Amino acid sequence: MSGDYRVKRAYDAPVKADGKRILVDRLWPRGVSKEEAELDGWAKDATPSNELRKWFHENRDEYAVFKERYDAELEGDAQKQALAELRALHAKHTVTLITAAKDVEHSHVPILLRHLERDA
Repeated sequence: MSGDYRVKRAYDAPVKADGKRILVDRLWPRGVSKEEAELDGWAKDATPSNELRKWFHENRDEYAVFKERYDAELEGDAQKQALAELRALHAKHTVTLITAAKDVEHSHVPILLRHLERDA
């Protein structure tokens, strides 16, 4: 029985209902200790590359272009493997994707969720 995918900011307190907590940011959340985060994993290969992350930081109004570029990155071998690992975890547990993004709705997380759910 699979659980849900959930999304939570790294600054929100962990709760038991989070299930498996997986960080889906390329960088560690500023000001959060490993103990506070209570993570079960860090899916770095499922996150935007450093180059794309930096580009998007400077071009926030280009979300559609960011989405296209991130979609393309998620077709890479390492990214597909990271997605497969997240799906396998999701097959047995609730998985909470942890991010430090302030505007989660306009971040990489919805794009990542779409990829995870697309081939589930």
